[in-house]
Amino acid sequence: MRVAAVCDTHSMPSAPDVLRARGLVKKYKRIQAVDGLDLTVGAGERVALLGPNGAGKTTTLLMLLGVVSPDAGSVEIKGHHLPRHRSEAAAHVGFAAGYLPLPERLRVGEFLRLFGQLYGLSDPKPAVELGLNRFGVAHLADAMGNELSSGQRTLIGIVKATMHRPSLLVLDEPTASLDPDVALRVRTGLNRLCADEGTALLVTSHNMIEVERMCERVVFISSGRVVADGRPAEVAARFGRDDLEGVFLHLAEEREGA
Repeated sequence: MRVAAVCDTHSMPSAPDVLRARGLVKKYKRIQAVDGLDLTVGAGERVALLGPNGAGKTTTLLMLLGVVSPDAGSVEIKGHHLPRHRSEAAAHVGFAAGYLPLPERLRVGEFLRLFGQLYGLSDPKPAVELGLNRFGVAHLADAMGNELSSGQRTLIGIVKATMHRPSLLVLDEPTASLDPDVALRVRTGLNRLCADEGTALLVTSHNMIEVERMCERVVFISSGRVVADGRPAEVAARFGRDDLEGVFLHLAEEREGA
């Protein structure tokens, strides 16, 4: 059963596009993973890319990051087209995920300063201090990597991904399995980042409650197509559901019954 698209982007505040994807198509043998997908993210926007397993989220994310080339369509980040100008585009992107490891035998400050140098910062120290303070983890600067909890590792990973002041921050399951207090610290830090720096945020997550708290706009995909794009409450109402979890379950059930 094909899901009718539900879009309400006209009510969203306009902002210069940091990310623009048009007509993305990707096929793996007999599987049409992504089928003509369009997506834009404006400066300072907090957007969630959602959908049940097999909807095409991961493939879409890999194409947006330039890791996988689309069979058709285009991706543009800050005016740089992928894959031809991948290096230039990547300079404007930060990526973090809760499952990415950190060095265990380096102190947090050392690790962050090292990445600051890799980002090309002549003096990484101010960026390290700003990031640690923004996410409320300045007290961890001298901690060893193997002393951090999973939540602290997530926070440090986000700090690392934002030191070069990216125009687009991509987060894969940023609050997965985190205690509520740590998840709140993640959300608070991200809100400050978007407000202070104009950073655009693109999040993938299976935690619909966290998405509703973190993002001002949600994009649901199913069978490789965008089926809803708008504010969380508006998207839920248009599907006749009480919340995003209801929309997610509805799409998952339709996929299983297709």
